[in-house]
Amino acid sequence: LRETLSKRGVRVITGLGKYFRHIDKNRNGFLSQADFKEALKVFHLDIPDEDFKSLWLILDDSKSDKVDCGEFTRAVFGEMSEYRKAFVRKAYMKLDFNKTGSVPMVDIRKCYCAK
Repeated sequence: LRETLSKRGVRVITGLGKYFRHIDKNRNGFLSQADFKEALKVFHLDIPDEDFKSLWLILDDSKSDKVDCGEFTRAVFGEMSEYRKAFVRKAYMKLDFNKTGSVPMVDIRKCYCAK
């Protein structure tokens, strides 16, 4: 049961991240309070109003009336372990053929097949 709940939790958080990107129409990485509340409802994460207000105060630490989606994800998942960071760096170095510091989509297509 614990494993099933854990898997569901990962799916919900992953799905929330995708949903956040979908509803972030202006692609600035921020969600309004109404958008955030709606996203929670879509994923059946109903939170009493009082608890939502407390959660919002924590998430909106800059008092901008917006939540940074990246900050939310990092708060839930935490920072990457050093092992994982090293793995990501190694993969990036392989993708960055020209050592320019950026990887064009054309280069990614040469190395990766999503099939």
